[in-house]
Amino acid sequence: MISRSTIDRVFESARVEEVIGEFVQLKKAGSNFKGLSPFTDEKSPSFMVSPVKQIWKDFSTGKGGNAVSFLMEHEHYSYPEALKWLARKYNIEIEETEQSDEQKAQLNERESMFLVSNFAKEYFHDLMLNTIKGKAIGLSYFKERGFTDEIIEKFDLGYCKDEWDNFTKAALDKGYDLKYLASTGLTIVKENKQFDRFKGRVMFPIHSMSGRILGFGGRILTSDKKAAKYLNSPESDIYHKSKILYGIYQAKKEIAKQDNCFLVEGYTDVISFNQSRVENVVASSGTALTSDQIRLVSRLTKNITVLFDGDAAGIRASLRGIDLILEQGMNVKVVQFPDGEDPDSFAKSHSDSELKIYLEEAAQDFINFKVSLLLKDSKNDPIKKAGVIRDIVQSISKIPDGIQREVYVQECARIMDISERVLFSELAQMLSKERNAKAVKSNTKSNFNSNVDSNQPPAEYFHEQEQSQMGVVKGGMIATQKIDQLSILEKEIIRILLLYGNNEVDFIEEVVQVNEDGKEIYSNRIYKNTVSSEIYVHLHEDEIEFSNTTFQEIYNEIIHQLNQLEKLDIDRLINHKNIEISSIVTSILMEKENPTQQLSNWESKSIEVKSEIEKLPKAVNDVVFNIRRVLIETLVNEKSSENRIYSNEEKEEIIRYNNLKMKLFNKLTRVV
Repeated sequence: MISRSTIDRVFESARVEEVIGEFVQLKKAGSNFKGLSPFTDEKSPSFMVSPVKQIWKDFSTGKGGNAVSFLMEHEHYSYPEALKWLARKYNIEIEETEQSDEQKAQLNERESMFLVSNFAKEYFHDLMLNTIKGKAIGLSYFKERGFTDEIIEKFDLGYCKDEWDNFTKAALDKGYDLKYLASTGLTIVKENKQFDRFKGRVMFPIHSMSGRILGFGGRILTSDKKAAKYLNSPESDIYHKSKILYGIYQAKKEIAKQDNCFLVEGYTDVISFNQSRVENVVASSGTALTSDQIRLVSRLTKNITVLFDGDAAGIRASLRGIDLILEQGMNVKVVQFPDGEDPDSFAKSHSDSELKIYLEEAAQDFINFKVSLLLKDSKNDPIKKAGVIRDIVQSISKIPDGIQREVYVQECARIMDISERVLFSELAQMLSKERNAKAVKSNTKSNFNSNVDSNQPPAEYFHEQEQSQMGVVKGGMIATQKIDQLSILEKEIIRILLLYGNNEVDFIEEVVQVNEDGKEIYSNRIYKNTVSSEIYVHLHEDEIEFSNTTFQEIYNEIIHQLNQLEKLDIDRLINHKNIEISSIVTSILMEKENPTQQLSNWESKSIEVKSEIEKLPKAVNDVVFNIRRVLIETLVNEKSSENRIYSNEEKEEIIRYNNLKMKLFNKLTRVV
């Protein structure tokens, strides 16, 4: 791990305007810099960089943070990769924390494997471009496929000579250890002999998200029926076929920019699409799609479009991949090419604009695609049709979001001409079976609830819907509105703490006394307190936890700092290793410095306006009282139902809650 002292030196040395200036054209705008968003296509600049605070904010997407978070967002580096990039830029030597001999050996092994793999990439590429055999065989193959010099360079394509140990000898002559040539799979060692795994093949290097060479794919150029057409590197410490997608390094920026990823099957599909200027494309390299591969895409976008050729049998075999995508909470569409066409051939036989138009117009939602595909087999057979419906509902059950599930159920009901009630009932049974299976697997009934996916509502949720036929939408909207209100209020608490947590102001407490006649007499007591202490006391008193887990983390960090240091260190939050925390804090600070709207120039109208600091006591009370109000309303709604008979105790509890809600409302509407 990178030492704390190195991380501190990186943050001290890195200038956010210098780092971002390498990727975005920035122009001075007062004390800040302004530029066009690197994450969206825009004509008016909304991307702001603050050299004073060393933060950035993209108002078009809401993203923001420091130099490290920019590299993580724009280059899709991991946290350590971003730190290392900055360390190299500012000539900072990276110190690692103390590691065991075993850990050091493992790291050295992996690094040696990366070095060997990078040498192989350069050797195969150079051999193809600069030797007679390489040009005549390897380069001519790619040229016949229609690939340009630019594309060949972009994907580092190469060629391995059809000789038993040409590459291995070259690597050994350069001082590379045979041990690492064997562990990467580049060289096969048998007894005292060694030979090249990829001899006589054109080479497709496989890059990691950050551009390191993990392994290779090699295509044979002869018609030898005994040899595999494509051969991949074997599994190793650096190459795990199920955890990488071909083309992800070249595609990552465009995937994030287009907010969509095209998923194809083979290397040449990816390369042909890139040559047709469709760059947000990756391939599973002929393997069955895995959850790890989908999660890799989910770092860049929540939208995947799966591209199928005209082979119906092949499509059916790949349908499981769609369920996996849905299971990861992704949105999935499908494009099927005409019979006899695949992504590679279609891209070659059509112009760039024709390809883009086809991808846009032929894309259909997975449910429509699956229905049209499966119904071809069922024809008018009711038994087969019932099986198709169950198959589709099974896919819908994989979706973690309840609202999305309901929308798809409604769509399925419309297409298949079947009642929503029946589909909801079937869906509830599937979800119930899944939960029971999880409980059995855990082998403990006491932990049943902890094994239920928190995103999956209980079966009763769907049974209530069957009775009302619209209960999901109705209840879902109420719940969503409450969550949205709480999230807004929680963000306001964080904003006040970040900007004014250390400020000491006069707060007003309402004191209620009862006179001899039993009447309540109200009076005000003024007392001094810091903003952070006042908020902490109120939230702690009511045992309020934030609904937004990231806001809760920020709140905990702020309170910890204020309790331990007696002041708030904003830089700690801006440079937090959790990119979500850094982004939210930065966003709040940049919104304060760069308000997007000016309401009115009141001073020019000789109207005195209180500053925000003067209004702090009311702002603190308002946000705390409003959180209490929303939570109470939620409790009342949960306990209230038109179809229930209440006990006297329950009635009294609801009345108490309603009275408390009215008192809070009166406090909120009263001028403080």
